[in-house]
Parts: sequence; C-alpha cells; structure tokens
Amino acid sequence: MNRDFTRPGAIDLSALRKPPARPGGPAAGPAQGGPSAGPGAAAAGGGAAGAYVLNVTEPTFQADVIERSVQHPVLVEFWSPRSQASVSLGPVLARLADEYAGKFLLTRIDIDANPQLAQAVGVQTVPLVIAVLRGQVVPLFQGAVADAEARQYVDQVLTVAVANGITGRAEPVGPAAPAEAAEPEPDPRYEAAENAVAEGDLDGAIAAYETLLKETPNDAEAKSGLARVQLVKRTRDVPAEVRTRAAENPTDVEAQLLVADVDLIGGHVEDAFNRLIRTIQATAGDERNTVRLHLLELFEVVGSDDERVVKARRRLMTALF
Repeated sequence: MNRDFTRPGAIDLSALRKPPARPGGPAAGPAQGGPSAGPGAAAAGGGAAGAYVLNVTEPTFQADVIERSVQHPVLVEFWSPRSQASVSLGPVLARLADEYAGKFLLTRIDIDANPQLAQAVGVQTVPLVIAVLRGQVVPLFQGAVADAEARQYVDQVLTVAVANGITGRAEPVGPAAPAEAAEPEPDPRYEAAENAVAEGDLDGAIAAYETLLKETPNDAEAKSGLARVQLVKRTRDVPAEVRTRAAENPTDVEAQLLVADVDLIGGHVEDAFNRLIRTIQATAGDERNTVRLHLLELFEVVGSDDERVVKARRRLMTALF
C-alpha cells in the first residue's frame, strides 16, 4: 500500500487555500437539531473547548487544517450555534481530543461565520465531522453521536493514520476541556503496546498485545488493539495488482483478504465485509475457514457494537448455514 494517503474517493482539500466566494451557506437543518441552540451558544463556541480544540476560520484553514494534517490527524467538526445537535456534540469531541492527548487535533468550523468554506467542502447539514490526513478527507459521520460511537470513529482514523505513516502528535492549543466526571487513569497494561504504535514499531506492539492476551485471553481491548496493529502491518506493502487478481478470481483467497484489508483501512468497511462474505460463499473447507477467521478479526478492528459489524455477523451466519 502506498504510504501516501490516496484512498479512492478521498477529497483533496489542497485547493481550498482561498475558497471561492459563493452566496449563502449550508443550513443547520431540523433533522440534525434545528435552530434552537439557545442564547449565548455562539459566544461559547457550543460549549466545546480543550487543550486540543481549535476554532478555524476561512483565513486560517490552510495553516490550521491542511498543513497540520501532514504531521498528525485533524478532525474537522462543522457546526452551527443554531443546531442543538451541534451544541451537544462539540463537548463530546472536545473531551475525546483531550483524552487522546494529541493523537489528533479537533478543529471546529462555525458554518454561519464561514459559509464560503462550508460551501467549498460541500457541507449540507450539521453537525458534520470529517478527518483530514495529508490534506485529504476521510468522511466520518453526520449528526450527534454518543461518546462510545465517537471513540470508535476516532480509533478508525488513527488506524488509517498509522498505516499511512502519520504518527505525529498535536501540540496543545488551549486549556483542557471541562470533564463531566473524573476520567479513569489510563490502564498501564496497554502502555507498552500503545507506545510502540506511536513510535511505528508494529512488531513491538504486536508482541506486547500478544503478551497481554496470554495473561488475560478474554481482554477485549487487547484483542481489538492486536487486530488493528496486525491490519496496519499487513497493508503496508500490498502490491497494486492485487485488486486485479481479486477481480479476476473470486476464489483467490490471498487476494481477497488483502483487498478487504485495504478497503477496511481506507474506510470502506462495508465493502471489506461484503467481499469476505462473498468469498466464504465461493469457497469450502480450510480456505473457507481461513476467510471466516479473517472476517472475525476485522470485526474486532471495527468494534463488536458497530452496526455494520452486527449486520455483517447476520450475513455471515446465513452464508455459513
């Protein structure tokens, strides 16, 4: 896999240095909460602030989003003080940004104050959250989400970033976000693995996670971490012709597994799942079991509570029985 982030379908933001002037702007539509944020929301920035939270405007977009995204992931939250969903989501993302301590920078763009930028990116309604890696977009989600779901999206972005050699950390840009409750201290058991990932030492991270799983075989976090790191390692040097191989031979298990890995790490989760389920249907015996186990590993990467995993599990059961 090319270490430059050039996933098919990614949006290149390099042309947004000077967004074209267009009348009007996207709306904070009723479907996402409507214009009822309450007094003072605009001044308070929707209640979202933190050490790794930065308000961005059209003049600062190039420096604060595109240029920073070369070194570390940048999440961009398009929001409006007129949208209650926006006001609710901001603090959730701000707390996660502080918790991840520079693994990504959260930038926030008020679409009411920056309509030309929102138009240039194609924002239709808010809240809308994207990730930017080396000036290109990984679409994430639209609408307010809970902490657990937002965390899953962040973890997926970090997996893509590591796979593309983007392992830097953001510097603090403000005071820490106010916490709703005391956050638990990071579990020291995962420190060695997480430090190895941050340093790009994938073999070291795999060894650390495997050691943890020998001690506690049912550790869900260690299982997920191991699956993510193994995915990153597998996709570092995937030959370009593998997608052609997979298209020409539906029963070429090696090719199908590699393409599914590339799709998943590029954000095409459902494409990856569907490919492996089709391969299970087209194979038998040991080959079929190899694909099944690989699919279960990808489920660990995405997270068992993810709706796409739940649906894929149902389809897997149908394919098997």
